[in-house]
Amino acid sequence: MTPPYTAHVLKPHYPITTDRLRLRPFTPDDLDAVHAWESRPDVTRYLYWETRDRDTSRTLLDKKITRTALHDEGDALDLAITLRHTGTLIGSALLVWTSRQHRQGEIGYVLHPDHHGHGYAPEAAREMLRLGFADLGLHRITGRLDARNTASARVLEKLGMRHEATLIDNEIVKGEWSSEAVYAILETEWAA
Repeated sequence: MTPPYTAHVLKPHYPITTDRLRLRPFTPDDLDAVHAWESRPDVTRYLYWETRDRDTSRTLLDKKITRTALHDEGDALDLAITLRHTGTLIGSALLVWTSRQHRQGEIGYVLHPDHHGHGYAPEAAREMLRLGFADLGLHRITGRLDARNTASARVLEKLGMRHEATLIDNEIVKGEWSSEAVYAILETEWAA
């Protein structure tokens, strides 16, 4: 049996650097780049939200700016994904602490379509897994997505996450029934 878990606060040192990327907190100066992807129907197609106008992007960017540490379940890290050598903001990466008791989290990511197909999403998401497992001490991390989003499913599979379920017509999203795919990975699988 696993010893009792003592949760702690996760306040990463920024920026978090990978081979090609830097993950950092969002700033007010990111509005143009954030709105550039949030206003695109091809980006929001499989997400819960519709395209956003500039004012909505600004309001939600203000929220993202505050999401830089995990103090308790329900908190999220919402980080800007930038190209390491140019500083160009290309997307966002998310880690949500979903359960303290069960040591669980969830990852997510959104990239501007101009940067799809280069392996940036798995590179950024791998860091979110590392933060969740190595730094926060999570036991299990999931990724949930619209079951039609095969590109995002491939990202999760590249991370070693297993497809655990497809929930058929489990939610009404944008006025239509939508099925949800659930992927997950355990800390022991990630460490291996």
